[in-house]
Amino acid sequence: MRFLDLVNYGRRNDCSDIHLSRDLPPVFRKNGKLYQSDFEHNPQIIEQLIFSILTPAERKKLEDGSDLDFCHVTPEGLRQRVNIYKQQGSYAAAIRLLNDTIPSFEELKLPPIIRKLASEPRGLILITGPTGSGKSTTLASMIDYINTNRAVHILTIEDPVEYKHTHKHSIVHQREIGVDASSFAAALRSSLREDPDVILVGEMRDYETVSAAVTAAETGHLVLSTLHTIGAANTIDRIIDVFPPHSQQQIRTQLSSILKGVVTQQLVPLADGSGRMAALEVLIGTDAVLNLIRENKTHQLASVMQTGGRDGMKTLNADLAMLVRDQKISYEVGLEWASDKQEFNQYFGR
Repeated sequence: MRFLDLVNYGRRNDCSDIHLSRDLPPVFRKNGKLYQSDFEHNPQIIEQLIFSILTPAERKKLEDGSDLDFCHVTPEGLRQRVNIYKQQGSYAAAIRLLNDTIPSFEELKLPPIIRKLASEPRGLILITGPTGSGKSTTLASMIDYINTNRAVHILTIEDPVEYKHTHKHSIVHQREIGVDASSFAAALRSSLREDPDVILVGEMRDYETVSAAVTAAETGHLVLSTLHTIGAANTIDRIIDVFPPHSQQQIRTQLSSILKGVVTQQLVPLADGSGRMAALEVLIGTDAVLNLIRENKTHQLASVMQTGGRDGMKTLNADLAMLVRDQKISYEVGLEWASDKQEFNQYFGR
């Protein structure tokens, strides 16, 4: 058994992830669920599989106690995001099988408001959701749309680089943390001297990165990034909470001048069992929304989203209810993924 055999098996069967652990045969994730495979296994085979894709420098780093996060490329050019870590004294790996092509908005069934956000000339756009909810794919689709339709300089800062972009109407430079830059914050600070129009920040993890991203948006750039949050109001609160108390009113004021939109997404299984699609919550930076952020009234954002359909806004519960009515997902799935089950049931008179 080779690492390439696992990758090919996973791709043939439309899997999204592979997990390697010493006490189990390789485990595959398909449509959000985990399945054990029939591949042979023992602790030695699993460790050999993991080590087979490492350079000597990566192996030394792993043996010195560091986790590894990198992109593996097959001879055919297919890309996998790999994380290798130690647990209970043995090595384990999580492998995300990345698309070899960047899907379009239509293929991802994204609403027209996403295209409108990608067309913004400047400001801050956030794509949020839990791990494995398709944030990177949505962002890649937005970058590809900009690349196809605008003549701008796009700079991406990623850890690792997941989707490779070719130069189209725009020029695209992709910087990888640990290879091309030491950190997100350092790459962001230097990016302002690299004449970008659009900056993609793989993840806003800490105060320095958030602060640098806000500064970049304030200085006339379009900044796109992700956070591991569920819900638009939670996203705003998370950003503000990163800052010390004495700076929080300032960041509210800054956000109220740069925020263009927050999109929260969850991947939910389709009713026919053929796969998953994204259910979205969309917050658009209208005057009313920005005023609530400035005045520290984020708890009122949900009601603005409920009434902001004309601007492209919607709550996650409303989108789930629409998917149920359109028979794309089952009522039970909608209820399971709803952020407020009581509110979700109100759409059905329950």
